[in-house]
Amino acid sequence: MPATGVQVTYNIPSVEIFDRDLEAVKAESGQEVKVYYESRRNVWGEMLLTILPFALIIGVWLLIMRNMSRGSAGAGGGIFNVGKAKAQMFDKDSTVKTTFKDVAGLEEAKVEIMEVVEFLRNPQKYKDLGGKIPKGVLLVGPPGTGKTLLAKAVAGEANVPFFSISGSDFVEMFVGVGASRVRDLFRQAKEKAPCIVFIDEIDAIGRARSRNVGFSSNDERENTLNQLLTEMDGFGTNSGVIVLAATNRADILDKALMRAGRFDRQIEVGLPELNERREIFDVHLRGLKLAPDLDRDFLAKQTPGFSGADIANVCNEAALIAARKSKNFIDKQDFLDAIDRIVGGLERKSVIITPEEKRMIAFHEAGHATVSWKLENANPLLKVTIIPRGKALGAAWYLPDERHLTTREQFMDEMAAALGGRASELINFNKLSTGAMNDLEKVTKAAYAMVAYYGMGSKTGNISYYDSTGQNDMSFTKPYSEKTAQEIDYEVRTIIDEAMEMAKKTLEDNREGLTRLAELLLEREVIFTEDVERILGKRKKDVEAGKPSAGEKTAEAGQTVSGEKSSPETGESISGIGNHVA
Repeated sequence: MPATGVQVTYNIPSVEIFDRDLEAVKAESGQEVKVYYESRRNVWGEMLLTILPFALIIGVWLLIMRNMSRGSAGAGGGIFNVGKAKAQMFDKDSTVKTTFKDVAGLEEAKVEIMEVVEFLRNPQKYKDLGGKIPKGVLLVGPPGTGKTLLAKAVAGEANVPFFSISGSDFVEMFVGVGASRVRDLFRQAKEKAPCIVFIDEIDAIGRARSRNVGFSSNDERENTLNQLLTEMDGFGTNSGVIVLAATNRADILDKALMRAGRFDRQIEVGLPELNERREIFDVHLRGLKLAPDLDRDFLAKQTPGFSGADIANVCNEAALIAARKSKNFIDKQDFLDAIDRIVGGLERKSVIITPEEKRMIAFHEAGHATVSWKLENANPLLKVTIIPRGKALGAAWYLPDERHLTTREQFMDEMAAALGGRASELINFNKLSTGAMNDLEKVTKAAYAMVAYYGMGSKTGNISYYDSTGQNDMSFTKPYSEKTAQEIDYEVRTIIDEAMEMAKKTLEDNREGLTRLAELLLEREVIFTEDVERILGKRKKDVEAGKPSAGEKTAEAGQTVSGEKSSPETGESISGIGNHVA
């Protein structure tokens, strides 16, 4: 390269193109241009392109490991902690404020649970007498009766660590995770012993193992159950760890899980009785602005068969209804409307009913009212309405007796009352409608229960095919022969026909009262106990017991009964126009 003269450095994209363009310039200018070619490498660029992919891979890997290390502090965090138990731990410094004072009713259950808590607080008192702490307590009962609430109260009362986990938290798509979480849960519990482990909805992992054989069996679930059985009463010891579990499906639990030594105690948490419902109302009415004259005993009487969750829903619904009406406090009528709303469904004011249909519905409901009023063993009638509510176009409301035994006579009277609507249609219109579908469903189930479960059939005799263990749920065959099945069908048909004849005879004997009730229903759309008593007279059972009439009780309470809003009481709907199908 020359040391003098004009020097130009140029980065060319292509040598061939540059040479062609240079020759053209030389020919045009007539000057000679010396060209020196030099090849250079972009070392730093090449290094960057080489290192950058590896740097990105290492950075992503470090980020993942950092997040995993953060997650290891909490249960279930990170991929390597998938086998860790997701139990939530509460201790004496936790924020659980629920105590046994917040659990109304359930006195027997609270005594049993409180004894377990007392053992953990003062174990020496029991050990001095040679007593051993129970390993497991199983809470069994229908949904909404307060099983989980009772466990929360234990967490609030106990001065020991309390681990809470759901049965579904053990189930995972990865093989071996459930068993690993069970081991980790009991490892944590042993470190905190004495303590309580609460497993909610234990049927998610405790289902009987033999029931799934050959039918989409879940080995992972069975492995989880096996590990739970081993931890509760295996070769190792879990001193000071009490397992508290809740389920509403105790019949499907594995027998090995239910035996003594694992769950030593089974506590039945059933539907509340009258006094217990009063206590539950006291709990849920604490934060509500109530009318001064609200009778809580009255509310308890109007909610037979309601669980604690249902009563909480009634109180909340009553508050919403009162707020919707811009009231300053919640009165009795708001609670009655709330019960109607929960039991019967939302009132449907937009339903268009023809006069012919409305008349048939009125006679249908009057038939229910007449038969149930005249038959001695039928449930006491409280209200009859032809206002559409929910899926029903009308309903007869009763207050069922809270009894534990039911006789054949009571079955027959109640079935006759349920068939009173269809019998009234036949007597007054000589027609059948789809309105009795719900009644027929209830009557059929009751008749089959009488014959197949309670041994009340005249031909089948004292035989029950009810399986309380639930072992025959997966069976493809019935536990009786075809001939016996025919006899059961014949018995059921005979019982239903007998109940239908009872309903027809009762309506024929009280034809005038039936017509007056139906006309009153067409006029008011709602009638009450006082109206039925005025037309049909006092019930035979009330006359024998010397009870005051409904009108006398209403007069004493200073109430009126003209119109729907002045209803003194309401109850649970167990009969009425059912789903209408074309």
